Amino acid sequence: MSQQTASMKVGDTKQVTAAAEPANASDAAAINGAITYASDNEAIATVAADGTITAVAAGTANITATSGSFTASVKVTVAAAS
Repeated sequence: MSQQTASMKVGDTKQVTAAAEPANASDAAAINGAITYASDNEAIATVAADGTITAVAAGTANITATSGSFTASVKVTVAAAS
């Protein structure tokens, strides 16, 4: 993942990315093309197919990128909007 943690405020968006490492691995293109993103708490943060996170409410959520047996995650902490 492009980062391991993210701090956001309600209403913010942020894009994260995941990629196979090493980038020149023989199956890197297939792995990268099959990445899907999911949030474990959509009441706090949602995530689009392109990795764009939207902060919905204050709290924490984990965004996980998955491709086959490979996974990576970002812990998102959302604060109330000021």
